Amino acid sequence: MTHLDHPDETDESIDVADLDMDAAARGELYRLLARAFEHPDEEFHADLQSGAFAEACRDLLARTSLDVSLPDLSVTEDYEALAARYNDLFVVGFAEYEDRTDGTLASTGPPVPLYEIEYRSDTQWGDVNIDLARAYDYYGVSVDESERDNHDNLRLELSFAGYLARRAALNPEEGAAGARLDFLDRHLGVLADGVADALDEEHDTDVYGALGSFLAAFVAADAADLGTRREQGEIP
Repeated sequence: MTHLDHPDETDESIDVADLDMDAAARGELYRLLARAFEHPDEEFHADLQSGAFAEACRDLLARTSLDVSLPDLSVTEDYEALAARYNDLFVVGFAEYEDRTDGTLASTGPPVPLYEIEYRSDTQWGDVNIDLARAYDYYGVSVDESERDNHDNLRLELSFAGYLARRAALNPEEGAAGARLDFLDRHLGVLADGVADALDEEHDTDVYGALGSFLAAFVAADAADLGTRREQGEIP
């Protein structure tokens, strides 16, 4: 599982009454979305099939002030079919013979890349990943050493957004909310829109098409709300 290593956020001295429950709920939604875009395991499939995953998202959304609709996240296919669909969309590229007389083989990456740089024409891979590495490092988080991945991986960016939201819930005056707005504007918003648009162009995306739509809508709503609060002087 690709994720960020970060300091322990648990503090037994924290009074729940002091938490910003809206920010905390958004942090958990980012965590659930990061899980949704991991390669599915049987537990995740069971949670989709039973409706537990959708119910958790719905309950968390209700704790926020965001006006975001939750699409149908149910599945009817079995686990093997869900895993194969994930691979077809996000992992496995396509190869085909361009000229069968000489055996020329053309290959491409997956139809829906999970990396920000794939949706950026205005910058280079190194610039994006260095900027992200500096942001992660500033807040004391790092890419899991056991399964390293590029910093612009969707799951890592979602994990980081969730971490910033949880920090804002613990200490609204710290500035993590403003940092999250900048991160959404410069990185995750671009990636979320790119993934959602790419999924829209594919056929038979099933639950992943719905997850892509929800991803883009939630990130956009979070960014818009944070932007309004910054304009009103509520966050730095």
